[in-house]
Amino acid sequence: MSKKVQRNPRKSPTQARSIATVEVILEATIQVLITQGITYLTCARVAERAGVSVGSIYQYFPNKQALLIAVLNRHLDHVADVIEAVCEEQRGKSLDSIGLAVTSAFVAVKMLRPEVSRALYGLPSDEVTDSIVARTTGRSQLAISKLLSTCADARFNELGLVTSIFTGSLIGPVQLMVTGAIPIERVETFTHHLTQLSIGYLRQVSTPYSSGTE
Repeated sequence: MSKKVQRNPRKSPTQARSIATVEVILEATIQVLITQGITYLTCARVAERAGVSVGSIYQYFPNKQALLIAVLNRHLDHVADVIEAVCEEQRGKSLDSIGLAVTSAFVAVKMLRPEVSRALYGLPSDEVTDSIVARTTGRSQLAISKLLSTCADARFNELGLVTSIFTGSLIGPVQLMVTGAIPIERVETFTHHLTQLSIGYLRQVSTPYSSGTE
Protein backbone atom coordinates (compact mmCIF):
# COMPACT_ATOMS: atom_id res chain seq x y z
CA MET A 1 0.00 0.00 0.00
CA SER A 2 1.52 3.34 -1.05
CA LYS A 3 2.16 6.04 1.53
CA LYS A 4 0.05 9.15 1.11
CA VAL A 5 2.14 12.26 0.44
CA GLN A 6 1.44 15.07 2.90
CA ARG A 7 0.55 18.24 1.02
CA ASN A 8 -0.83 20.50 3.69
CA PRO A 9 1.37 22.93 5.64
CA ARG A 10 2.64 21.60 8.96
CA LYS A 11 1.43 24.69 10.78
CA SER A 12 0.12 28.15 10.02
CA PRO A 13 2.22 31.19 10.99
CA THR A 14 0.66 33.42 13.62
CA GLN A 15 3.35 35.90 14.65
CA ALA A 16 4.48 38.71 12.34
CA ARG A 17 7.99 37.29 12.06
CA SER A 18 6.67 33.83 11.14
CA ILE A 19 4.27 35.27 8.59
CA ALA A 20 7.13 37.23 7.00
CA THR A 21 9.29 34.09 6.88
CA VAL A 22 6.55 32.12 5.13
CA GLU A 23 6.06 34.94 2.60
CA VAL A 24 9.79 34.90 1.82
CA ILE A 25 9.69 31.11 1.41
CA LEU A 26 6.69 31.22 -0.93
CA GLU A 27 8.22 33.99 -3.03
CA ALA A 28 11.45 31.97 -3.26
CA THR A 29 9.41 28.96 -4.37
CA ILE A 30 7.94 31.03 -7.18
CA GLN A 31 11.38 32.26 -8.26
CA VAL A 32 12.83 28.74 -8.36
CA LEU A 33 9.77 27.50 -10.22
CA ILE A 34 10.13 30.28 -12.80
CA THR A 35 13.88 30.02 -13.32
CA GLN A 36 14.46 26.27 -12.98
CA GLY A 37 11.09 24.60 -13.47
CA ILE A 38 9.12 22.19 -11.37
CA THR A 39 11.51 19.29 -12.05
CA TYR A 40 14.36 21.08 -10.28
CA LEU A 41 12.28 22.57 -7.49
CA THR A 42 13.53 21.26 -4.15
CA CYS A 43 13.25 22.49 -0.58
CA ALA A 44 17.04 22.94 -0.55
CA ARG A 45 16.96 25.22 -3.61
CA VAL A 46 14.05 27.18 -2.16
CA ALA A 47 15.92 27.58 1.15
CA GLU A 48 19.01 28.85 -0.66
CA ARG A 49 16.95 31.34 -2.68
CA ALA A 50 15.05 32.50 0.42
CA GLY A 51 18.18 32.83 2.55
CA VAL A 52 16.82 30.52 5.24
CA SER A 53 17.73 27.07 6.48
CA VAL A 54 16.04 23.98 5.11
CA GLY A 55 14.88 23.37 8.66
CA SER A 56 12.99 26.67 8.57
CA ILE A 57 11.07 25.44 5.53
CA TYR A 58 10.28 22.11 7.16
CA GLN A 59 8.79 23.95 10.14
CA TYR A 60 5.94 24.96 7.84
CA PHE A 61 6.04 22.72 4.78
CA PRO A 62 6.76 18.96 4.80
CA ASN A 63 7.87 18.76 1.15
CA LYS A 64 7.93 20.57 -2.19
CA GLN A 65 4.37 19.46 -2.99
CA ALA A 66 3.13 21.38 0.05
CA LEU A 67 5.10 24.42 -1.11
CA LEU A 68 3.52 24.29 -4.54
CA ILE A 69 0.03 23.91 -3.10
CA ALA A 70 0.60 26.91 -0.82
CA VAL A 71 1.83 29.05 -3.73
CA LEU A 72 -1.14 28.04 -5.89
CA ASN A 73 -3.56 28.74 -3.06
CA ARG A 74 -2.09 32.18 -2.44
CA HIS A 75 -2.13 33.13 -6.13
CA LEU A 76 -5.69 32.02 -6.85
CA ASP A 77 -7.05 33.42 -3.59
CA HIS A 78 -5.61 36.80 -4.60
CA VAL A 79 -7.39 36.59 -7.96
CA ALA A 80 -10.67 35.75 -6.21
CA ASP A 81 -10.11 38.59 -3.70
CA VAL A 82 -9.74 41.08 -6.56
CA ILE A 83 -12.85 39.84 -8.36
CA GLU A 84 -14.91 39.92 -5.17
CA ALA A 85 -13.79 43.50 -4.45
CA VAL A 86 -14.65 44.68 -7.97
CA CYS A 87 -18.03 42.98 -7.83
CA GLU A 88 -18.81 44.72 -4.56
CA GLU A 89 -17.86 48.09 -6.08
CA GLN A 90 -20.04 47.48 -9.15
CA ARG A 91 -23.26 46.48 -7.38
CA GLY A 92 -26.28 48.18 -8.94
CA LYS A 93 -24.39 49.60 -11.92
CA SER A 94 -25.09 49.19 -15.63
CA LEU A 95 -24.35 46.12 -17.74
CA ASP A 96 -21.64 48.00 -19.66
CA SER A 97 -19.97 49.14 -16.46
CA ILE A 98 -20.07 45.64 -14.97
CA GLY A 99 -18.68 43.99 -18.11
CA LEU A 100 -15.85 46.50 -18.37
CA ALA A 101 -14.92 46.42 -14.69
CA VAL A 102 -14.92 42.65 -14.21
CA THR A 103 -13.09 41.93 -17.47
CA SER A 104 -10.44 44.61 -16.90
CA ALA A 105 -9.87 43.48 -13.31
CA PHE A 106 -9.45 39.84 -14.28
CA VAL A 107 -6.94 40.63 -17.03
CA ALA A 108 -5.04 43.03 -14.79
CA VAL A 109 -4.68 40.65 -11.85
CA LYS A 110 -3.56 37.75 -14.05
CA MET A 111 -1.09 39.93 -15.93
CA LEU A 112 0.26 41.69 -12.83
CA ARG A 113 2.93 38.99 -12.69
CA PRO A 114 2.42 36.97 -15.86
CA GLU A 115 5.50 34.86 -15.22
CA VAL A 116 3.90 33.58 -12.02
CA SER A 117 0.59 32.85 -13.73
CA ARG A 118 2.50 31.06 -16.50
CA ALA A 119 4.49 28.92 -14.07
CA LEU A 120 1.40 27.91 -12.11
CA TYR A 121 -0.50 26.97 -15.27
CA GLY A 122 2.25 24.39 -15.73
CA LEU A 123 1.53 22.57 -12.47
CA PRO A 124 0.26 19.03 -12.98
CA SER A 125 -3.48 18.56 -12.59
CA ASP A 126 -4.55 16.26 -9.78
CA GLU A 127 -7.24 15.98 -7.12
CA VAL A 128 -5.66 18.59 -4.86
CA THR A 129 -4.87 21.25 -7.46
CA ASP A 130 -8.23 20.71 -9.15
CA SER A 131 -10.03 21.25 -5.84
CA ILE A 132 -8.14 24.53 -5.27
CA VAL A 133 -9.01 25.76 -8.76
CA ALA A 134 -12.64 24.73 -8.27
CA ARG A 135 -12.86 26.45 -4.87
CA THR A 136 -11.37 29.77 -6.00
CA THR A 137 -13.24 29.77 -9.30
CA GLY A 138 -16.38 29.14 -7.31
CA ARG A 139 -15.67 32.21 -5.18
CA SER A 140 -15.37 34.39 -8.28
CA GLN A 141 -18.47 32.91 -9.89
CA LEU A 142 -20.55 33.46 -6.76
CA ALA A 143 -19.44 37.10 -6.59
CA ILE A 144 -20.17 37.64 -10.29
CA SER A 145 -23.57 35.94 -10.03
CA LYS A 146 -24.58 38.15 -7.10
CA LEU A 147 -23.34 41.20 -9.02
CA LEU A 148 -25.29 40.38 -12.17
CA SER A 149 -28.45 40.01 -10.11
CA THR A 150 -28.12 43.69 -9.16
CA CYS A 151 -27.53 44.99 -12.70
CA ALA A 152 -29.33 48.32 -13.10
CA ASP A 153 -30.43 47.90 -16.71
CA ALA A 154 -30.62 44.16 -17.42
CA ARG A 155 -32.01 40.93 -16.01
CA PHE A 156 -30.79 37.36 -16.57
CA ASN A 157 -33.16 34.39 -16.65
CA GLU A 158 -30.45 31.71 -16.37
CA LEU A 159 -28.07 33.43 -13.99
CA GLY A 160 -26.00 30.36 -13.09
CA LEU A 161 -25.39 29.38 -16.70
CA VAL A 162 -24.65 32.97 -17.73
CA THR A 163 -22.16 33.33 -14.89
CA SER A 164 -20.36 30.11 -15.82
CA ILE A 165 -20.07 31.04 -19.50
CA PHE A 166 -19.06 34.61 -18.69
CA THR A 167 -16.32 33.39 -16.34
CA GLY A 168 -15.11 30.82 -18.84
CA SER A 169 -14.98 33.43 -21.59
CA LEU A 170 -12.47 35.34 -19.47
CA ILE A 171 -10.33 32.41 -18.31
CA GLY A 172 -9.66 30.90 -21.77
CA PRO A 173 -8.43 34.00 -23.61
CA VAL A 174 -6.37 35.21 -20.63
CA GLN A 175 -4.66 31.83 -20.48
CA LEU A 176 -3.70 32.28 -24.14
CA MET A 177 -1.99 35.56 -23.32
CA VAL A 178 -0.31 34.27 -20.17
CA THR A 179 1.14 31.28 -22.01
CA GLY A 180 2.40 33.43 -24.89
CA ALA A 181 -0.06 32.53 -27.63
CA ILE A 182 -1.03 36.21 -27.68
CA PRO A 183 1.89 38.66 -27.26
CA ILE A 184 1.87 40.35 -23.87
CA GLU A 185 2.71 43.65 -25.59
CA ARG A 186 -0.86 43.65 -26.93
CA VAL A 187 -2.49 43.49 -23.49
CA GLU A 188 -4.27 46.84 -23.92
CA THR A 189 -5.82 45.88 -27.26
CA PHE A 190 -6.48 42.39 -25.91
CA THR A 191 -8.38 43.82 -22.93
CA HIS A 192 -10.47 46.02 -25.21
CA HIS A 193 -11.43 43.09 -27.43
CA LEU A 194 -12.21 40.83 -24.48
CA THR A 195 -14.34 43.56 -22.91
CA GLN A 196 -16.36 43.89 -26.12
CA LEU A 197 -16.82 40.12 -26.15
CA SER A 198 -17.98 40.12 -22.52
CA ILE A 199 -20.42 43.01 -22.87
CA GLY A 200 -21.77 41.65 -26.16
CA TYR A 201 -22.46 38.26 -24.60
CA LEU A 202 -24.15 39.76 -21.54
CA ARG A 203 -26.36 41.92 -23.75
CA GLN A 204 -27.41 38.97 -25.91
CA VAL A 205 -28.47 36.78 -22.98
CA SER A 206 -30.15 39.47 -20.89
CA THR A 207 -33.49 41.27 -20.94
CA PRO A 208 -33.42 45.07 -20.80
CA TYR A 209 -34.74 46.33 -17.50
CA SER A 210 -35.75 49.68 -16.14
CA SER A 211 -36.55 50.39 -12.50
CA GLY A 212 -38.92 53.14 -13.60
CA THR A 213 -37.04 55.76 -11.62
CA GLU A 214 -35.38 58.78 -13.11
